[in-house]
Amino acid sequence: MKYQKLWNEENTQITERYDLAMERIAQIPGEDRVAEPYRAYFVRMAGFAGQIEELARLQLREELEAFDLAELQKLNHSLYADILPEHYEKSFANPAYAAAELGAELGPMLSAFYAQFREAIVFACECRLTDITILCETMIELYNMFEEGTPETGAVKAVLYWFHSDYTDVTLTYRIREQLDPTLSFARDIIMEEDLADLRYLYRFGEYISDAELQIAGFLNTLPEETIEKMAATYTEGYRKGFEVMGRDLSKKKTVGIRYELGFERMIRSAIRQFKEMGLETILYRAASWSVTKSPNRKIGYHGSSANRQYDYDHRYDQAIYFDKAFKERKLAVLRTAYETYKNEASWYAGPAVVETFGEDGFEPMNKPEACSLSKKQEELTIIYANESMPIVNQYLPGDETSFTIIAFPVPAIGADFAEIFAETIRINTLDYEVYKTIQQKIIEVLDQAEHVHVTGRGGNQTDICVSLHPLKDVTKETNFENCVADVNIPVGEVFTSPVLAGTTGLLQVSKVYLGDIQFRNLRLRFQDGMVKEYGCDNFADPEEGRKLIRQEILKNHETLPMGEFAIGTNTTAYAMAERFGIVEKLPILIAEKMGPHFAVGDTCYSWSEDTPMYNPDGREVIARDNEISSLRKEDVAKAYFGCHLDITVPYSELGEVTAVCADGRELPVIREGRFVVDGTEELNRALT
Repeated sequence: MKYQKLWNEENTQITERYDLAMERIAQIPGEDRVAEPYRAYFVRMAGFAGQIEELARLQLREELEAFDLAELQKLNHSLYADILPEHYEKSFANPAYAAAELGAELGPMLSAFYAQFREAIVFACECRLTDITILCETMIELYNMFEEGTPETGAVKAVLYWFHSDYTDVTLTYRIREQLDPTLSFARDIIMEEDLADLRYLYRFGEYISDAELQIAGFLNTLPEETIEKMAATYTEGYRKGFEVMGRDLSKKKTVGIRYELGFERMIRSAIRQFKEMGLETILYRAASWSVTKSPNRKIGYHGSSANRQYDYDHRYDQAIYFDKAFKERKLAVLRTAYETYKNEASWYAGPAVVETFGEDGFEPMNKPEACSLSKKQEELTIIYANESMPIVNQYLPGDETSFTIIAFPVPAIGADFAEIFAETIRINTLDYEVYKTIQQKIIEVLDQAEHVHVTGRGGNQTDICVSLHPLKDVTKETNFENCVADVNIPVGEVFTSPVLAGTTGLLQVSKVYLGDIQFRNLRLRFQDGMVKEYGCDNFADPEEGRKLIRQEILKNHETLPMGEFAIGTNTTAYAMAERFGIVEKLPILIAEKMGPHFAVGDTCYSWSEDTPMYNPDGREVIARDNEISSLRKEDVAKAYFGCHLDITVPYSELGEVTAVCADGRELPVIREGRFVVDGTEELNRALT
């Protein structure tokens, strides 16, 4: 494989250090230099390091190609066994167990390092010996400390701090490179060169492979080529349309980044070919492996199923061990240098094309006091870092020169109707663009008469909120709402705006909604002048635990966030399908946002490109691209953006009324009792009846 040859060349510089480290670690199980219980920790680490050495050797010698499916499954299971739910209770990767065995102070830190060390699985599969070597050398350094007795907590923390700080120029720089450099072709080589009918190929990625990946890959192999091509074409054409609709020049770009979940390789192979026909080389990069580069709330890049979602949740804030002001400055400096190093590759990058999945059961996390968590000061520093890093990223990847697209498909976990739901999802993803464009224009014509929009729930839903709109100077030339059909966000359709924050006030409540991997129950957000004022959910018996979850997963550790978007979803066909199969609660926000009015907290849909004119198909300019917060970019860009945007939908079944309220007091109904009432929208109600 081309990628392996690349790393064979780069590995020559680290081989001696790698061999010495592995040789030293192999001696640890036979020594008694470290007292219990710490000896047990290092012996288990040494055993895992031995597995990594064997995996790297098999990969470098290309001996894995001779393994049959059963042998690959056994190997994959052995590598991930320690964190699987059935073993996790007594794994040092579990911060609660580590704290109980190794002490309340040392345990969580050693657990965090153990979790970081486990990422060596993917480094071995990619033949990245440098990453493995620096992990092994740090393990040896820690081991040497414990040979002298139990070290001070501060001494252990210092080792971990300087490990992450010193190697940021390796870990963060590589992260930027792998998102921009098409010569790093590890995943693309697998997809384009392997026999996708032989499911052994899945184990080449190094990710945990569950029944889900095997089932979806096997299912796609049963579909005719024309169906696969149709799925890929919807995805790639949506990407192309995004540039067209936004008035951006795709011909200036050379690369597109594909993000997806393993199992969809047959579709991705077709997409790679179709993007090639557009003149775009594809970049496929893995979800982040280093805590320095991970997002605490989501996986960005290709990945398999989680071996254990509680494990992921427990370690989402491991950066708390080392993140301080000095580290923030160090990370910013490396980020700037990395982008400057790869500025040519950055200028070629057109943006991401994302494939999401849905259908898994909801994840109910357990908040463990032993897990690393950010202090108040660290939360503030992460926000400052986000504010200071965004201008750097935008300098090299200007928001007004790139675009994206997102599409979603179900996985077998959705239930016995999976095949039928999959077929229905393909149909929903390919609904008639022109039909929705015309209908949505009728809705926009009513909304553009309004000063604000009043949204209420029905039944048990207590939503009651007023959304303020921008004043229009000339309704023949200007509009508040974008007519959004199937381009960047697939499927069709919605109309959306950036609200005026002043006067946007009231309660948003949803009985159940998936946001990322977590299902929120009885989610409540109260807005005052466009800002989140109060919030709560019923995920935990203790209301404070629910508020903590919302602060972390929705507010992204901010004290508050503005309402960045108000929209009305029009895809009643998707909603009817979801109701028929009983999967409304399992749909991803990508589809759910099209199934009723939705409200986004965070940045507007036009963040970093507010000054670029945007026009609807009727030629009118969408002038609602800003709000009172994003306008601050003209004074201090650090105050204008939050680096997040999360949609929350009130489904038709919980929706009472959506009413456009004019300045003179006239009320123009858009939706009543969950049904569209604007003239020309009757077609939307047919699916609901």
